[in-house]
Amino acid sequence: MLRAAARPRWRGKRGRASKSGKDRDAEADDHLAMRTETAPARAAYARRFDAVVEYIDDHLDGDLSVDALSRVANFSAFHFHRQFSAYLGVPVARYVQLMRLRRAAHRLASAARRSVLDASLDAGFDSPEAFSRAFRRAFGVSPSAFRRKPDWRAWSAVFIVPHFNRSIVMQIHLVDFPATRVAALTHQGAPERLPQSVQRFVAWRRRSGLSPIECSRTFGIPYGNPDTTPPDDFRFDICGELTKPLAPNDDGVHELVIPGGRCAVVRHVGSPDHIGETIYPVYRDWLPASGEELRDQPLFFHYLSVHPETPLEQWQTDVYIPLA
Repeated sequence: MLRAAARPRWRGKRGRASKSGKDRDAEADDHLAMRTETAPARAAYARRFDAVVEYIDDHLDGDLSVDALSRVANFSAFHFHRQFSAYLGVPVARYVQLMRLRRAAHRLASAARRSVLDASLDAGFDSPEAFSRAFRRAFGVSPSAFRRKPDWRAWSAVFIVPHFNRSIVMQIHLVDFPATRVAALTHQGAPERLPQSVQRFVAWRRRSGLSPIECSRTFGIPYGNPDTTPPDDFRFDICGELTKPLAPNDDGVHELVIPGGRCAVVRHVGSPDHIGETIYPVYRDWLPASGEELRDQPLFFHYLSVHPETPLEQWQTDVYIPLA
């Protein structure tokens, strides 16, 4: 569902009158000032990820979960997996596995008597077969072949992620979002089954009249990244703004409040399945330069297009990223 994304261009609208030399010089000074102001924020952001990378290297046998690593970086666990993927180009779990495989490769190359079984256990795999498959995917050869003839050139290609090089224009607005009461149906399970849960919620809205689609806002709250969360653990709240008190029901619909506060908002145009192409530039480009901190609350979506007759390429969704 989520795919990686692209670098924003900080440009004005086309079609304006040409600027004088003095105006262009002033604009250049403004751009230089903006770069100068954002450099310390980017450096501070980089230091936090440097600390995470160093921690991973020093604790390859320890707890390297998203929760543990987000505490090292002092980032919200709700956002850390996206920040990590945007900054380093690979998901947290994949990076940790690659670091463990790299250590195993060093040990295999330096200790001729070390068995593949020992290396697989050191890398956290349950069996030599699973270790060998992962090793071959990373290095292109089996562990035994690598031990006989180590070739580290394959390692340099591991972190090349071509789909992060696309370019889009990104406009971000800071808003104060008011606390909002919503009716919610929680989807738990594979993202592929989310449309069935959406249909159940739509049927409830039409039947109950408590959150009319025509005059009540529609929201979605993802509690994990569908690209990296195990299918059984994926959770997503499908929400409709409440205009009346929520009555007891047998549909699993419950009331919750989307907390109010400052948010960065960016609009995604197109299929919600590709919304990651809008989300990831915020974490990768805008956030490190902004100096803003994220609130310990998941991002959420406001679906501006809710009618099925709207072509997917014209759908509009506002992505709200809560700020501290």
